[in-house]
Amino acid sequence: MQIWVDADACPGVIKEILYRAATRHSLSVTLVANQWLRVPPSPFIRAVQVPQGFDVADSHIVEQATAGDLVITADIPLAALVIEKRAFALNPRGELYSVENIRQVLDMRNFMDSLRSSGVETGGPPAFSHADRQSFANQLDRFIASRRKPG
Repeated sequence: MQIWVDADACPGVIKEILYRAATRHSLSVTLVANQWLRVPPSPFIRAVQVPQGFDVADSHIVEQATAGDLVITADIPLAALVIEKRAFALNPRGELYSVENIRQVLDMRNFMDSLRSSGVETGGPPAFSHADRQSFANQLDRFIASRRKPG
């Protein structure tokens, strides 16, 4: 299993959790961004810089992800694309996207987007909190444990 990170908008505290998980579980973590990223020296962690442009990092992740991989992203359309490839997606607030729930999440995102484009004030997401960070760490641990079961 490979972990891919949509790193341009990923909070630093989430990256730190992923660095620790990579080392603790000997997991390959690849951060993809259109800017240079500093990552800790580790045989399990690497950064890929893609050219500037709309959805270039997303496209790279979709091209590279394979069935069973985990993609860390808050980008719901990206999550839907990797799920089509039988991968999984986890947002930085700890919500795991899967075949079972991605359609509903994508429909809600599109609905809210249409409201905003018609001038309705929907507000933004709440500030990233300690509870979000904890939820992410817990969901990541559960996901890794579920993939490590023997048999």
